Amino acid sequence: MNSAAVAGLLAAVGDLTFVLDPDGRIIDLAIGDPQLAGYGFHDAIGQPFIDTVMIEGRGKVVEMLSEAALGVPARWRQVTHATVIGELPVRYLIVAISDGRFAAIGRDLREAAALQQRLLQAQQSLERDYLRLRQAEARYRLLFDMANEPVLIVDAATRRIREANSAATRALAVKPGALVDQPVSTIVDPAEREALIAHLGAVEASDEVPPIAVRLRGGGAVQVAARLFRQARSALLLVRLAPAEPAPVESPSDTDWGEVVERMPDGFVLTDRQLVVRAANAAFLELAQLPTIERAKGARLDTWVGRPGVDVDLIAGQLREHGSVRNVASVLRGLDGGQEEIEISGVLAPGAEGDCFGFTIRAVGRRLRDMPTAGDKPLPRSVEQLTELVGRMSLKEIVRESTDLIERLCIEAALAYTSDNRASAAEVLGVSRQSLYSKLHRHGLGNLMSDED
Repeated sequence: MNSAAVAGLLAAVGDLTFVLDPDGRIIDLAIGDPQLAGYGFHDAIGQPFIDTVMIEGRGKVVEMLSEAALGVPARWRQVTHATVIGELPVRYLIVAISDGRFAAIGRDLREAAALQQRLLQAQQSLERDYLRLRQAEARYRLLFDMANEPVLIVDAATRRIREANSAATRALAVKPGALVDQPVSTIVDPAEREALIAHLGAVEASDEVPPIAVRLRGGGAVQVAARLFRQARSALLLVRLAPAEPAPVESPSDTDWGEVVERMPDGFVLTDRQLVVRAANAAFLELAQLPTIERAKGARLDTWVGRPGVDVDLIAGQLREHGSVRNVASVLRGLDGGQEEIEISGVLAPGAEGDCFGFTIRAVGRRLRDMPTAGDKPLPRSVEQLTELVGRMSLKEIVRESTDLIERLCIEAALAYTSDNRASAAEVLGVSRQSLYSKLHRHGLGNLMSDED
């Protein structure tokens, strides 16, 4: 059978078929898909098949030709052709035919690639929609819990409470979560329950139902207003409880706030936007070994905190850009020359004389000293724990920690995947048994004795 007949026969199997001589040169080809006729493949007759493939796929062509020559069962491999129209992804199966010749049977992957691209776009769209949903839910939760007015979400069918905000739990003097799944009628005085249920029934029939006055279970008088809405094919009632006579809102006096800040166990410092100290509590004075607050006022915060002109200025830049920073590792220098490891958090807030910075400073030196040393400490278990080491360890040590972490997690995953069969785990990881046993011993995951597999 000549090469043209072979190509024509194999064209029925694939979209594009090449007949190759023993040296891998194209003798003939057959195109089963008319859409591929304009890609210029006929001009490649007489050229090495490998030259028609982009450079990243040429190794695959060499492997397929070698396997076909040795009689190894053929397998499909994807390569990309650089054609006169553009790149064309094709999946090939190369088989030996007669007289040392080969047949490269190809299937066009353009539709599969387009389908994969559409699938990826749909997945990304779903991810964006999910993120927007999570953000909307977070805003709803924040508004729901920050509202000063007690609000309940009630199932219209069962008359049971689905959700209650913090103001509702305070108004009814119950623990958070205690109202969920309770009948809504239990929040009012027993004598008022029929009136409340009748009001909710009227709200389901009309949106123009005025609020009613009832007494709560604890005796306080409130105005109940409700509105029907639907969510996930369920009818729900938004029930608001407004005081019959708004009570004055009490707020702590400046003296109360000052006393609280002064007694805080962590250091607190108030500065202007130029980081000049306006006020500080006793805990900060103790950390900095300052006898009186007058020694601190008028001086810049970086006199004691961080490296002068570096740490504190960087923190201030983050505050001006984002409004707050949390748990930044730094050092605090006392008047006696001693240094203390600290974590500093800050916030930007408006003041009577312009914006100001508030900083809390927590000494963490004792906690760091009590941490296990590098020889006996457990590995960090997350990226967050690794990043917390910045400022406490060198980059070289942090990289070594992350390498050990990844190695240990991979070993644990392999052992779990193989049901603790170490020989299989070594094969999965691509290491020898002796190497695996050594790593198990180093990470404290096992001993050096091999298991009977």
